[in-house]
Amino acid sequence: MPTVACDKEELFKRLERVYSAQEFDHLLFEFGLELDEDTTEEVEEAKKKGLPAERPQLKIEVPANRYDLLCIEGIARALRCFLGLDKPPQYKLAYPPGGEADLITTTVSKETQQIRPFFACAVLRNVKFTERSYESFIDLQDKLHQNLCRRRQFVAIGTHDLDTIQAPFRYEARPPKDIKFVPLSKSQEYTAEELMTVYESEKHLARYLHIVRDSPVYPIIYDQQDRVLSMPPIINSEHSKITLNTRNVFIDLTATDETKLGIVANIISTMFSEYCAEPYTIEPCKVVYPDGSVRITPDLKYRTTLAHASYVNSCAGLSLNATEVAKLLDRMTLSSSASPNDPDEIIVQIPPTRPDILHERDIMEDAAIAYGFNNLPDTFPATSTVAQPLAISKLSDIIRMECAFDGWVEALPLILCSHEENFEWLNRKDDGKTAVRIANPKTLEFQVVRTSLLQGLLKTIRENRSHPLPIRVFETSDVVFKDTSLERQARNVRHAAAVWCNKTAGFEIVHGLLDRLMLMLEVPRISSTDMKAITGYYIKEREDPTFFPGRAATIYYRPPKESSGLSALKRTLKAALNSPDDLEIGVLGILHPSVLEKFEISYPCSALEFTLEPFKKELQTVFA
Repeated sequence: MPTVACDKEELFKRLERVYSAQEFDHLLFEFGLELDEDTTEEVEEAKKKGLPAERPQLKIEVPANRYDLLCIEGIARALRCFLGLDKPPQYKLAYPPGGEADLITTTVSKETQQIRPFFACAVLRNVKFTERSYESFIDLQDKLHQNLCRRRQFVAIGTHDLDTIQAPFRYEARPPKDIKFVPLSKSQEYTAEELMTVYESEKHLARYLHIVRDSPVYPIIYDQQDRVLSMPPIINSEHSKITLNTRNVFIDLTATDETKLGIVANIISTMFSEYCAEPYTIEPCKVVYPDGSVRITPDLKYRTTLAHASYVNSCAGLSLNATEVAKLLDRMTLSSSASPNDPDEIIVQIPPTRPDILHERDIMEDAAIAYGFNNLPDTFPATSTVAQPLAISKLSDIIRMECAFDGWVEALPLILCSHEENFEWLNRKDDGKTAVRIANPKTLEFQVVRTSLLQGLLKTIRENRSHPLPIRVFETSDVVFKDTSLERQARNVRHAAAVWCNKTAGFEIVHGLLDRLMLMLEVPRISSTDMKAITGYYIKEREDPTFFPGRAATIYYRPPKESSGLSALKRTLKAALNSPDDLEIGVLGILHPSVLEKFEISYPCSALEFTLEPFKKELQTVFA
């Protein structure tokens, strides 16, 4: 969740009251926010020591989808409405005297389709910045860049002193060698190619270079005099930078996502429109696209939707009429009124600052917040239920407890792993039909969803190899396999696994653990040739590249069925035809030295892994 630092004195001035720490924390909690930190004590302590200190700050955590609360202006505005000090502000577009014909125009070239095809802009007229409001303006841009804009990949914001540039503007995309200008905070001209090198050493800009570096063309914005405004999403021009003396602000936005472009344009313009000579007014601009289509931005249209008092009451356990619910919504910056046609309906005007309102349930939530969650009536549920664990969870708990009682330590590795760890390091081949791959992994360590628990346990041993021997770890958790028969194309399977690491291999140790776990699951050990046994488990030697040759075995399980003589005869016949009904549920053995070498383990290890799914049905029968 984003954290917004607000000047304490400034925020309390806007709220027309000085709050104690406890009172303000309670106010934020009632509104659905959280006070993360109050730096007052730190500042006072620094002053006592004679150290330089900033003004006290209130650091407030806000929900990730409330972009209107990413600055002190938005927080103060919302809290004033919540406290009943203000009505929800009405944002409006202020056209110049000549109407749409006199709007500032930006023409978008067709080359921009190769890199950042969407554009929007707006003008704030007669702005009066103070040092703190100027810093807040810059900080809001940064917050939006890091949050909704996904580090400028979806949207990039540029702000300019309109009095230093001349409309109309052109948004183009040119080869980097053909772009040359003086970037912000520099005193000499650079080509775009040179800037890629210059900014590699500047940490705050280097993280954005990859967005355009490999593109044949870079986006660039020019004014009528061919002066550069900015090269999004990297840097603005020094010529058009805004200062405390700036009175007219031109905001440009370039994007790869048109929906996010509209949201960011609305937020950045409405939040600081309060500093205009006429508060909450924004001068729109005209954007002409290559196909000739024209857009007027920002689009500050209010969305009208209907809510129902009965729905709010049923969800919150209240008994309010439409007028009472409308008053609650007004406190949440949603201008509302009771419908004249239906006593249950509420007409809600959703402002351009609230893109988080997507459904009637969002409106219901705001009404409940305004009413006060602590004020909602306490009622018993209409139905009574008794909870019980899922059968697979109960099975997992049995395995965990028995392993722990036997002196094994539970490990909780990550579910994602690298492709090498899942296959090559275990001497297994990828057939392309087993593992679920991550489409855009952030690192090489998170490429696939694991299909075995062994690699996680081996990595755990590797990271704890300085511990005294023996090391014995286990895990009971899910692995994932592709399954085209399912709608989601994958299925989770609960496995149990254990690895023993010591100076000797300890095959008998993991074999003994298997026997103990089966005993607790009430599964008897049987012979593979005993076709009269109704249920049980047994092991057979196998060849597996993960394990040392001749030191691996397959675990088979015979699910319980009817015990008639005919059933035993059927099993005998199937066994004679090499097609028994017994299930292959797992494997145990001494791990191959090449596997241990890849995981950097210098001692022999024995491993056990089997699925718990076949035992789930029996446990469900017990619960039933």
